[in-house]
Amino acid sequence: MPRVVLKLGDDVSTDVIYPGRFMATVLPAETPQYAFSDMTEFNADLRAKQVPHGAVIAAGRNFGCGSSREQATSALKGHELTIVASGFARIFLQNSVNLGLRLVCAPGFEASVGDELDLEPSRVLNRSTGREFPVVPLPPARQAIVDAGGLIPYTRRLLAERKA
Repeated sequence: MPRVVLKLGDDVSTDVIYPGRFMATVLPAETPQYAFSDMTEFNADLRAKQVPHGAVIAAGRNFGCGSSREQATSALKGHELTIVASGFARIFLQNSVNLGLRLVCAPGFEASVGDELDLEPSRVLNRSTGREFPVVPLPPARQAIVDAGGLIPYTRRLLAERKA
């Protein structure tokens, strides 16, 4: 069952997720080490692999605002984190779909570090508080890309199906 490992507020910028001073690093295999690097304790936990895959970052509205840097998404994807937020910045959302990062948009979502969540297609249930929040699903075409692991695996699969 996914557990919240970090709680953030509204308007979390890509500068917080992946600081600009690391922009020279673009390889998806290298970007995860810089995720939330200015939040030194959380970054250390990520680098030490003390945060399990599927763990949740809880956030408010407009998560991923700021620059269009794809590294912010690839840094989170590298740790296989799930982001549950009240809303996402448009470019961050598209970058996340393209890279296959799992996002859950649940307006009004609230949770604290340590809360256990049930992530269902139509709702998020916070088992720790008993509260539930409706999910705004991605359009089916975008969800298919995320489910495939991102745009490149999705396109490869489509091309392979056409050859068959």
